[in-house]
Amino acid sequence: MSNDYSEHVAVPQHSSGLPTQQTPVETPPVSALQITRFVEAHRHGGYRIARLDPLALAPRVAMPELSPQFYGLDGAQMRPAEQAGFPFASTVAELEQQLKRVYCGALGLDCSGVRNGSRQRWLFNRMESELVCPAPTPQQRDAVLGRLLAAEMWERLVVSRHEHAKRFSLEGCDSLVPLLDALIDSAAIDGVQQIFLGMPHRGRLNVLVNVMDFPVTKMLACLDHESDIAAVQTDLPYHLGGTTRKQTQHGEVALLLAHNPSHLQSVYPVVSGMARAWQDDHPDAACVPIVVHGDAAFAGQGIVMETLNLTRKSGYTLGGTIHVIVNNQIGFTTPNLMDVGENTYCTDITRVIDAPVIHVNADHPDDVIRAARIAFDYRMKHEADVVIDLIGYRRLGHSEHDIPAITQPRVQTAVAVHPTVTERYHAAIGATEPLADLRAHALRTLQAQPVDAHSSVRAPGTRENAATTPFHPISPERIRSLTAAATCVPDGFRLHEFVGNLIARWQATASSPGHAADWCFAENIAYASVLEEGHSIRLSGMDVGRGTFMHRHAVWHAQEVQPAVGGVHIPLRHIAAHQGVFDIVNSPLTEEAALGFEYGYSVQTKKRLTIWEAQFGDFVNGAQVIIDQYIASGECKWGYRSALTVLLPHGHEGVGPEHSNGYLGRFLQLCADDNLRVVVPSTSAQWFHLLREQAMSVRPKPLVVMSPKSQLYGNPASHSPLEAFVDGSFEPVLSDQGIADRRAVSRVVLCSGKFFYELQRTRDESRDASTALVRIEQLYPFPHDALAARLGAFENLAEVVWAQEEDRNQGAWRFVREELEQVLPPGCRLREVCRASTASGAHSSIRVHRREQSRLVAAALSCKVG
Repeated sequence: MSNDYSEHVAVPQHSSGLPTQQTPVETPPVSALQITRFVEAHRHGGYRIARLDPLALAPRVAMPELSPQFYGLDGAQMRPAEQAGFPFASTVAELEQQLKRVYCGALGLDCSGVRNGSRQRWLFNRMESELVCPAPTPQQRDAVLGRLLAAEMWERLVVSRHEHAKRFSLEGCDSLVPLLDALIDSAAIDGVQQIFLGMPHRGRLNVLVNVMDFPVTKMLACLDHESDIAAVQTDLPYHLGGTTRKQTQHGEVALLLAHNPSHLQSVYPVVSGMARAWQDDHPDAACVPIVVHGDAAFAGQGIVMETLNLTRKSGYTLGGTIHVIVNNQIGFTTPNLMDVGENTYCTDITRVIDAPVIHVNADHPDDVIRAARIAFDYRMKHEADVVIDLIGYRRLGHSEHDIPAITQPRVQTAVAVHPTVTERYHAAIGATEPLADLRAHALRTLQAQPVDAHSSVRAPGTRENAATTPFHPISPERIRSLTAAATCVPDGFRLHEFVGNLIARWQATASSPGHAADWCFAENIAYASVLEEGHSIRLSGMDVGRGTFMHRHAVWHAQEVQPAVGGVHIPLRHIAAHQGVFDIVNSPLTEEAALGFEYGYSVQTKKRLTIWEAQFGDFVNGAQVIIDQYIASGECKWGYRSALTVLLPHGHEGVGPEHSNGYLGRFLQLCADDNLRVVVPSTSAQWFHLLREQAMSVRPKPLVVMSPKSQLYGNPASHSPLEAFVDGSFEPVLSDQGIADRRAVSRVVLCSGKFFYELQRTRDESRDASTALVRIEQLYPFPHDALAARLGAFENLAEVVWAQEEDRNQGAWRFVREELEQVLPPGCRLREVCRASTASGAHSSIRVHRREQSRLVAAALSCKVG
């Protein structure tokens, strides 16, 4: 029986398996240039006429440049003896046969995006080595058939047990299972210890069972609405991930499949961050990220482009990602057929990162496995991204409840009569055992799988350093020592005058008792103390080295570069001999991919505090999917522990929407079950203690900080004395230190952030002894006990006012109202002072902003403002 899975075009063979030499025929001479152009045309364009579509519905295109006649060649002509390449083809006809077999069969190489010549040559050599590689052995093909049967019978088992369960079937792209097997096997051969895998829901249940070793009985229970397991699961079955250790004949490989919500491509940066964290924590070991994509989502979701670009930048590189497109040629109900005539494919966006694409027909498992091995070897050789476009079809609808023929009658007619890949492969390899018997055996094997398989849903992690490294107290001597290290200028390194003045202020701060410490000093010394104690820190975001508001200056740039000194100095990497690692990464202009990456990093790392800073707090809304589906709910749904710290510069200054509001109210809406910590620090000492506590938290939670902007950074009233750094900790509620007689207080104004200082200035100027100002520094978890104690100290209290500078619909009022009602003293009334609700938010006029601020202050204090 002929086998079109490996022999696409017949090639004459010696007994050795190599092509035979043909008897020369008198023909006109052939030039090496003609042959070279003919070969190069196939190398670069052969994929356009390759047999890639299992249903043969993709449009065909005529490419005369792939025919010998285009170059004035005749099949009977002899090749020049000196012409390199394809040494076993002596005539043009034999050469054409071999070129069509290599480049125009069920596997096509598209290297149109690869601009590196040596990488192109490597790919061509690997493709052409197929001519002399032995065919798979019968045992290898039997093993592949077994994996196809396992994939097929899982789908049939689900239908037989839960006919109406939504499972997003893999049918039509069943070869994904042996493809992943081949990647895992290649990883074991290369000594890779860890694979991080991300994928959407298409075929996810199949992969969980057949690749991740998820117990079949448990997965069936997850699909059973009446089961006890389904009653307590915190997410949908086709969102689940897990971990397992894969045993291969070449060794063991750990495999993590990340959990993923229905925002299909959002897991791509998350998995990338996980892989980078593992690489940073295990610098002497190897790990490989593999991301499975849907064809429509890969081409359509912006986060894909963001992450492709992000992972090429310093601080985000991964040594290459292997991308697998499960290409069923349709997105929901919209066809996504290849347009060969226009030379367009769903993978075209990868040209921007110079990634080669290996298109492969999903109905040809031997070629699928070859594609996997080429892709893996390319990634390991060149440490670069590579794409496998697994082109199949979708046998059923988007979900099993759809009727796809309603919108795609032509496609579904072809699917209905198309044999499954298992049937085709069984016939092609000449298997002797009846397919019905093999299916029955595969079904029994699935059902006999032990309940306690060695795969598990990822368990919550703990921070290694938090449990082992003591929390060292801060002393004046230690602050001076840390300051000296953080302000040490390398010999010959000429600082910018601004930075020189800055470090002079820091030195004066540390050496002068009672000197006020600004926010920049507080943040850098907090990091220095954490690093000195052996903890590591990763700080990323746009312009975080300097800081958007000139507020950090953790990276110094020499104004005159001296070769012996270098052009950049990062003081926090030179604090102590055995300090933790300090990474500071300026991100590209992206929010969603960057925040997703840092979330994944924070979940995976056990050694580093991970911090991401938005350029302005408003910009975080570009990453809303990551906030909603991962940061706020990841622990509840999947057990993902994260200590990610998100810094959102926040505060109204008359500079308009998109530059004022970190969407405080939106974050508070997401708070439940102790899932987040949301704070608005108002002093540099609070900032100092907050960062240290987050770095050393034993049970981490994501920390969302409405961090300062220019007006607060530059406000001396917010700069704390050094004594507050030495003696103290982060306080969720700050009392009013300006009250001389508590019995005179009848009104307490509650507020957060920089608005406090405007209220304080006006209150003090009016000498109002009846009003106390209390700051709520932590809004979630809400500090009920601490606030109740502060309010209870005023025995004549009659009114509590919540005052915020944000619009009524954007600040904290709608969240805190119920919380305040729980601690309000008996007989005390509650009222709010806010800007009016608007759709856009902050004012764009500084004059209007100042007028409105004055109105808010007057309303809160119930006094006239001159």
